[in-house]
Amino acid sequence: MATRVSYPVEVKKKAIEMRRDGIPVKEVMDQLNIRNKTQVETWMRWYRSGQWNRLEQPVGKQYSYGKGPEYTSELEKVQAENRFLKQQLDLLKKFAEMQRRCRQRL
Repeated sequence: MATRVSYPVEVKKKAIEMRRDGIPVKEVMDQLNIRNKTQVETWMRWYRSGQWNRLEQPVGKQYSYGKGPEYTSELEKVQAENRFLKQQLDLLKKFAEMQRRCRQRL
Protein backbone atom coordinates (compact mmCIF):
# COMPACT_ATOMS: atom_id res chain seq x y z
CA MET A 1 0.00 0.00 0.00
CA ALA A 2 1.45 3.36 -1.03
CA THR A 3 1.81 6.04 1.61
CA ARG A 4 1.35 9.67 0.69
CA VAL A 5 4.14 11.92 1.84
CA SER A 6 3.57 15.54 2.73
CA TYR A 7 6.64 17.75 2.37
CA PRO A 8 6.93 21.09 4.21
CA VAL A 9 6.69 24.21 2.06
CA GLU A 10 10.32 25.01 2.93
CA VAL A 11 11.49 21.71 1.40
CA LYS A 12 9.46 22.36 -1.76
CA LYS A 13 10.90 25.87 -2.13
CA LYS A 14 14.44 24.60 -1.47
CA ALA A 15 13.98 21.91 -4.15
CA ILE A 16 12.84 24.57 -6.65
CA GLU A 17 15.78 26.79 -5.73
CA MET A 18 18.25 23.91 -6.15
CA ARG A 19 16.80 22.97 -9.56
CA ARG A 20 16.95 26.62 -10.67
CA ASP A 21 20.63 26.57 -9.71
CA GLY A 22 21.13 23.60 -12.05
CA ILE A 23 21.43 20.84 -9.46
CA PRO A 24 20.28 17.49 -10.93
CA VAL A 25 16.95 16.06 -9.76
CA LYS A 26 18.63 12.97 -8.29
CA GLU A 27 20.91 15.11 -6.12
CA VAL A 28 17.98 17.29 -4.99
CA MET A 29 16.10 14.12 -4.04
CA ASP A 30 19.06 12.73 -2.10
CA GLN A 31 19.79 15.97 -0.22
CA LEU A 32 16.17 16.72 0.70
CA ASN A 33 15.06 13.11 1.18
CA ILE A 34 12.38 13.27 -1.51
CA ARG A 35 11.09 9.87 -2.63
CA ASN A 36 9.90 10.51 -6.17
CA LYS A 37 11.39 12.55 -9.00
CA THR A 38 7.96 13.39 -10.41
CA GLN A 39 7.26 15.26 -7.18
CA VAL A 40 10.14 17.65 -7.85
CA GLU A 41 9.02 17.98 -11.48
CA THR A 42 5.48 18.86 -10.35
CA TRP A 43 6.76 21.56 -7.99
CA MET A 44 8.87 23.00 -10.83
CA ARG A 45 5.83 23.02 -13.13
CA TRP A 46 3.85 24.93 -10.47
CA TYR A 47 6.77 27.34 -10.02
CA ARG A 48 7.06 28.02 -13.76
CA SER A 49 3.31 28.63 -14.08
CA GLY A 50 3.23 30.96 -11.05
CA GLN A 51 1.05 28.66 -8.94
CA TRP A 52 2.92 29.27 -5.66
CA ASN A 53 -0.27 28.72 -3.64
CA ARG A 54 -0.21 25.05 -4.67
CA LEU A 55 3.02 24.51 -2.73
CA GLU A 56 1.04 25.03 0.48
CA GLN A 57 -1.82 22.67 -0.32
CA PRO A 58 -2.19 19.46 1.69
CA VAL A 59 -1.67 16.06 0.06
CA GLY A 60 -4.54 15.20 -2.25
CA LYS A 61 -6.22 18.59 -1.84
CA GLN A 62 -6.60 20.71 -4.96
CA TYR A 63 -7.43 24.39 -4.57
CA SER A 64 -9.55 26.26 -7.06
CA TYR A 65 -8.25 29.54 -8.45
CA GLY A 66 -8.48 32.23 -5.78
CA LYS A 67 -9.20 29.68 -3.06
CA GLY A 68 -5.65 28.99 -1.86
CA PRO A 69 -4.44 29.29 1.73
CA GLU A 70 -3.74 33.01 1.35
CA TYR A 71 -7.46 33.58 0.64
CA THR A 72 -8.68 31.61 3.64
CA SER A 73 -10.06 33.47 6.65
CA GLU A 74 -8.82 32.73 10.14
CA LEU A 75 -12.14 31.08 11.01
CA GLU A 76 -11.91 28.81 7.95
CA LYS A 77 -8.35 27.86 8.90
CA VAL A 78 -9.44 26.93 12.42
CA GLN A 79 -12.42 24.99 11.08
CA ALA A 80 -10.18 23.10 8.64
CA GLU A 81 -7.70 22.30 11.40
CA ASN A 82 -10.60 21.13 13.58
CA ARG A 83 -11.82 18.78 10.83
CA PHE A 84 -8.30 17.45 10.38
CA LEU A 85 -7.84 16.82 14.11
CA LYS A 86 -11.24 15.10 14.33
CA GLN A 87 -10.21 12.83 11.44
CA GLN A 88 -6.99 11.97 13.24
CA LEU A 89 -8.90 11.21 16.43
CA ASP A 90 -11.38 9.00 14.55
CA LEU A 91 -8.49 7.16 12.93
CA LEU A 92 -6.78 6.59 16.28
CA LYS A 93 -10.05 5.28 17.74
CA LYS A 94 -10.41 2.84 14.84
CA PHE A 95 -6.82 1.71 15.27
CA ALA A 96 -7.31 1.16 19.01
CA GLU A 97 -10.45 -0.86 18.30
CA MET A 98 -8.56 -3.00 15.77
CA GLN A 99 -5.78 -3.61 18.30
CA ARG A 100 -8.33 -4.58 20.94
CA ARG A 101 -9.97 -7.07 18.55
CA CYS A 102 -6.61 -8.58 17.61
CA ARG A 103 -5.69 -9.06 21.27
CA GLN A 104 -9.00 -10.81 21.94
CA ARG A 105 -8.25 -13.32 19.19
CA LEU A 106 -4.92 -14.25 20.74
